[in-house]
Amino acid sequence: MHVLYFHQHFSTPEGSAGTRSYGMAQALIRAGHSVTIVCGSYAQGKTGLTSSFEKGRRRGMVDGIDVIEFELDYGNHMGFAQRVGVFAKFAIGSIGVALREPCDLVFATTTPLTAGIPGIFARWLRRKPFVFEVRDLWPELPKAMGVITNPVVLWLMSVLEWTSYRSADRLIGLSPGIEEGIAARSVDTKRITLVPNGCDLDLFKTPDEAWRPDGLTDEQLLAIFTGTHGNANGLDGVLNAARELQARGRDDIRIALVGQGREKAKLQERARVENIANVLFLDPVPKVKLAGLMAGADVGLQVLRNVPAFYFGTSPNKFFDYISAGLPVINNYPGWVAEMVTENRCGFAVQPDDSDAFADALEAAADNRSALAEMGENAVDLAEREFSRELLGDRWVSWVTGATAHVKGDEG
Repeated sequence: MHVLYFHQHFSTPEGSAGTRSYGMAQALIRAGHSVTIVCGSYAQGKTGLTSSFEKGRRRGMVDGIDVIEFELDYGNHMGFAQRVGVFAKFAIGSIGVALREPCDLVFATTTPLTAGIPGIFARWLRRKPFVFEVRDLWPELPKAMGVITNPVVLWLMSVLEWTSYRSADRLIGLSPGIEEGIAARSVDTKRITLVPNGCDLDLFKTPDEAWRPDGLTDEQLLAIFTGTHGNANGLDGVLNAARELQARGRDDIRIALVGQGREKAKLQERARVENIANVLFLDPVPKVKLAGLMAGADVGLQVLRNVPAFYFGTSPNKFFDYISAGLPVINNYPGWVAEMVTENRCGFAVQPDDSDAFADALEAAADNRSALAEMGENAVDLAEREFSRELLGDRWVSWVTGATAHVKGDEG
């Protein structure tokens, strides 16, 4: 079977973005299928293609994957209007691919929500089976965050969401809340399954070389956050906790924020003005190098703004990377991730917007290294038992390829 796979933000492990699509494409190949991934250029991503663009696109084989990459300038520094323009360009270009490219099945994954548009066209104009993967609930999530308030835009997004769900033969949600959100749009639960983000155990358990940022001693606790420095991440809360630790005289604890995003410059300026000296700001690093940093760190920080829609409606890449590397996790919001941390004793779940509790957790980690080591072992056990990329990849392949055996409506 040949799968035509649309993901605007596809990246190999050589980039600093999430690699779920790369892992799932490899799972398809291991199962004897072939795959063409259609994607766009992305500041933090690396598609593996190095040839020149011709007429706005390039194509080539990357680790057994046929990759079509559109030349699009996209990054987390962009404003909303700029992002919408890039999303539209990718969707329009992808429609042409969806209508012409040979395939047995079409798969599309968000974000953005517009990623489903080529799948809709392939389903209704070519009668190709279509599987839609939902990584975030749109427009519910941006509405809850206050990022999008225009009622017309929200209505249009709601229509696109409904159309994508209705057009898909099968759907995948990455968290329990996403799965429930899809079903809430009157989608038969028999057409939905849960396949969360997974753990790249081979990459994170056996890094090439462990490393720590310059100037840190082995005795200092190193807590790291890896990912976008954006509106959703609530990294001011981390600075609040760092300031509290500094006031307590805990010079033995350091926090490294690794990544890029629209809020990074503001965070750096705040740290400078308030003389928060125990926070380090690092540039994004490729996954292969990030594995070495995690091997040299002591704790992973899973933080988000206190938005109830996040509690069960996200499947954060960084959490699964942390437990893959055997890092205990400090999580600062309620929901299914906090429940996993608590139930599996692989870190600390603190209440949102509580800088004292956040600082307390970091102090507890620094003061009891033997308990911290046990939490790290529990983290790896959880990763291996429930979230290995191989285990989830097999489940994902079975669900996706099974869509070809049904016509829309047969499962209900």
